[in-house]
Amino acid sequence: MNPCKPVYIRSLSGVVLLTTLVVLITGCQTTPLASPRMDPEVAFREYRVGQSVNGRPIDIVVLGSGPDTTFILATIHGNEQAGTPLVEKLIEHLGQRPYLLRDKTVVIMPVANPDGMAQNSRFNARGVDLNRNFAAPNRTTAAAHGPAGLSEPESRVIEKVIRDYQPDRVVAIHQPLNCIDYDGPGESLAYQMATLSGLPVKKLGARPGSLGSFVGLTLNRPIITVELPRQADQLDRDALWDRYGPMLLTAVTYRTQAK
Repeated sequence: MNPCKPVYIRSLSGVVLLTTLVVLITGCQTTPLASPRMDPEVAFREYRVGQSVNGRPIDIVVLGSGPDTTFILATIHGNEQAGTPLVEKLIEHLGQRPYLLRDKTVVIMPVANPDGMAQNSRFNARGVDLNRNFAAPNRTTAAAHGPAGLSEPESRVIEKVIRDYQPDRVVAIHQPLNCIDYDGPGESLAYQMATLSGLPVKKLGARPGSLGSFVGLTLNRPIITVELPRQADQLDRDALWDRYGPMLLTAVTYRTQAK
């Protein structure tokens, strides 16, 4: 099934949900995220950017409108779910603090693999590991990697968001390896995030066809892979935020030296 065309869902001023219209135009099921409390000065938009193999929506939240852009995504592996409540808390935190968004745009994808999340599975509904399905130079052909780079609707949606927003840095939240990895020119940011999170920096090596390989090798942009510990699943949103929120805020406020 092809991804839906990006569809504007709502903004802070006038939270109007275009459920019927979106279904009629795109055939996509519409289940918007819960409305966080927002400062009226914050530019807040939510878009339906695509859908999964089984038709579940894939949404992004965009906060701010400045030139420095950070893209953060969670749950590209559906059984690594602690990142989703963590980034939902980030949306709420940034939405109440407009000063953090001066000259910034933050693009957040809370659930990159909704079918996998529904089944508590690493893979999408076709049994493909989305984090091996990007068109990176080190991609290998295997059943679990997909028949070709970007063969899966979910990986195509992620790639399109990156092409459209041209982020200065990308942060992907995983589990359970309890470390921070980086690809591309991301070493400095990785160590700053490690200092605030207590997670050690470890170079795990570029995985074939991974998002890290695509962003770091193909695009030569910083990408941080945050590997939360396995027990992060046992923490509620507030506890996750207390422990790992400062790390994410560092990624948002970080300034890339050469753009």
